[in-house]
Amino acid sequence: MPGQFAVGVIAYVFAVNLLAYATMAFDKAMAKNGSQRIPESTLLTLAIIGGSIGTAIAQKTIRHKTRKEPFRSRLARILLLQVLAVIAIEVGLLFPGSPETLSQFLAF
Repeated sequence: MPGQFAVGVIAYVFAVNLLAYATMAFDKAMAKNGSQRIPESTLLTLAIIGGSIGTAIAQKTIRHKTRKEPFRSRLARILLLQVLAVIAIEVGLLFPGSPETLSQFLAF
């Protein structure tokens, strides 16, 4: 069961990042054509639900929304929050138990 959960999480993260990248690319194409754009709130929502890496990669590779504030700073905060969450989860998995267990390990 834990293996199935891990596969599900990996599949979800891959899919949402692919969707976020594709949405950024589509928005860039719409911007070039002068068509109706995808709201920044939608792009940031995709980042919040796990597509921050895809959004950031799209931002760099297709050069979309690289100078738009507050989009850039909001995306950076989302990325930082998600990195901190992953670190917290990993620490919790590596050092189960009380916070004292972790502090004893870190104190050598």
